[in-house]
Amino acid sequence: MKTFDLIVIGAGAGLNVASGAAEQGLKVAMVEEGPMGGTCLNRGCIPSKMIIQSAEVAEMIHRASEFGLTASLKKVNFKFTTDRASNTVDADARSIEKNVRAGKNPVLFKGRGKFVDKYIVEVNGEQIKGTKILIAAGARPFIPPIPGLDKVPYMTSTEALRQTVLPKSMIIIGGGYIAAELGFFYAELGTRVTIIQRNALLVPREDKDVAALITELWKKRYTVLTNADAVKVEKQGKNIAVTVKQGNSTTKISAEKLLVATGVKPNSDTLQVEKTGVKNNKNGFIQVNKFMETNVKNIWALGDIAGIYLFRHSANLEADYALNNIASKKKAVDYYPMPHAIFTSPQIAGVGLTEQEAQEQKKNYVASKYYYHQTAKGIALAEKHGFVKFIVDKKTKEILGCHIIGPEASVLLHEVCVAMKAGKNKALDLLRNTVHVHPALSEVVQRAALNVPM
Repeated sequence: MKTFDLIVIGAGAGLNVASGAAEQGLKVAMVEEGPMGGTCLNRGCIPSKMIIQSAEVAEMIHRASEFGLTASLKKVNFKFTTDRASNTVDADARSIEKNVRAGKNPVLFKGRGKFVDKYIVEVNGEQIKGTKILIAAGARPFIPPIPGLDKVPYMTSTEALRQTVLPKSMIIIGGGYIAAELGFFYAELGTRVTIIQRNALLVPREDKDVAALITELWKKRYTVLTNADAVKVEKQGKNIAVTVKQGNSTTKISAEKLLVATGVKPNSDTLQVEKTGVKNNKNGFIQVNKFMETNVKNIWALGDIAGIYLFRHSANLEADYALNNIASKKKAVDYYPMPHAIFTSPQIAGVGLTEQEAQEQKKNYVASKYYYHQTAKGIALAEKHGFVKFIVDKKTKEILGCHIIGPEASVLLHEVCVAMKAGKNKALDLLRNTVHVHPALSEVVQRAALNVPM
């Protein structure tokens, strides 16, 4: 049996740890079943943002008349759009694997890994042993137990990113960030999209004002069924029919394609983690402490399988700390502040507490909004609805949360993140007192900060 100082399971953010540990002189094994690079590279943030760029261009063409221009979207080369993303990420994944195989350390074991004992992993029938183990095997789409779903063809985000023919119609079950991003992509390129969302709002984990606005706007643009449950799925000729229950009424809708976007499930079950004694929470995510340690000595976990945050940037952060902690330089992960973004239309970004979370935690806070259209650049963009919202501690003036919905939200948020990182109780003053270019879009952030009542 081959033995290693460290076995890393998962070649997403886990690859950062494997490479770093090898550079420090540890003998490392890298276990990966799929293409190298993890979810983000192969079936997540990178390919999705590439195809969404096409939707953003299409949206601007559709809005051309607002700027005195006559333009129309005459043709969509859908295969080019998705192939552009697929070919890019596939080449990157192959390049990563080639580079790993070219070296002697880490050693790549290509195949599904599963635990057979506490520190023993089996890959393709071969068992390897590690003094230390890092589990970074990610998560996969969660498939809800809807009657009939297992008898019809459906897509998850993985397949939706690689379609080569634009469907005429699509039903999306789910109303979170994946539904928001892929629904926008398909709808703007010409698919008739219907969203079935169990909650009263789309993206319900966002700040309530943000979620309310995108729900309102989307109901005007697309077919969005809220407070709705998909209770049955069946074939209907060439289409797929979904029976939807809203309150006491039941309706049946059909479409050419069905996309299931109802969250993720950690891969702890496929790894047979229970054979290590590592504890999972009720949803199957591996429980870790602030050092990314599990309850079993010398076994760590990070990324989606640990479920603290489900972002690649948080996994990369955890990987940096895990590498140091594995090397016995123990330090707790500092997540503050942890931002996120949804690349849909309108774009959404947030950091810190939502207002509903501030209320649940009984924070003594003030909330303040400032709209894009109250700035010169917002007027130039013809942005009628977007805003920046701050949630600030009344006494200390600490920014508890910031939420943005509108153009370039993901970019604008970083100014707030840098200010928060510079100092919890001085972040608001930094935003207020820093000179901003006029008339740049970032003025909306400064004015929102100035608008917070003192």
